[in-house]
Amino acid sequence: MRVSLVSVGTKMSGWVQSGVDEYAKRIQSSLRFSLTEIPLAQRTKSSNISRCMQKEAEGILAKIQDNDYVITLEVAGKHYSTEEVAMRIAEFKADGRNLVFLAGGPDGLHKSCKARANEQWSLSQLTLPHPLVRILLVEQLYRASSLLEGHPYHRQ
Repeated sequence: MRVSLVSVGTKMSGWVQSGVDEYAKRIQSSLRFSLTEIPLAQRTKSSNISRCMQKEAEGILAKIQDNDYVITLEVAGKHYSTEEVAMRIAEFKADGRNLVFLAGGPDGLHKSCKARANEQWSLSQLTLPHPLVRILLVEQLYRASSLLEGHPYHRQ
């Protein structure tokens, strides 16, 4: 099963890429994870934020296939426990569907991305910085995968 994160922003610190790479490497045997970065639209004091978000959305939506199952990452999304995430991953694997997570820019996701989504998930009730969202998502995918495989990484 292919799992992708399509995220707005391209200039992440080295520690962010190291964190993503570490967990992506760990899950390669069970999930094929990839990260796709969409350039952040140029913002100035006089920028039309809606237009910036629309431009980012065009880049995001271009990376999604018709049959992909899309999940937006939003503060207002549904909260899952680790065990529930593992069960959802097992369901997606059984269905043979590829999974695409979307993380927006500083102003969030455009309504067109939300309309394309099959579900909305929340990683926390806190507003998280985008670098941490990347690492947190791939770590949770690894944790869910290890739980499904009986690996001792996740402890109850």
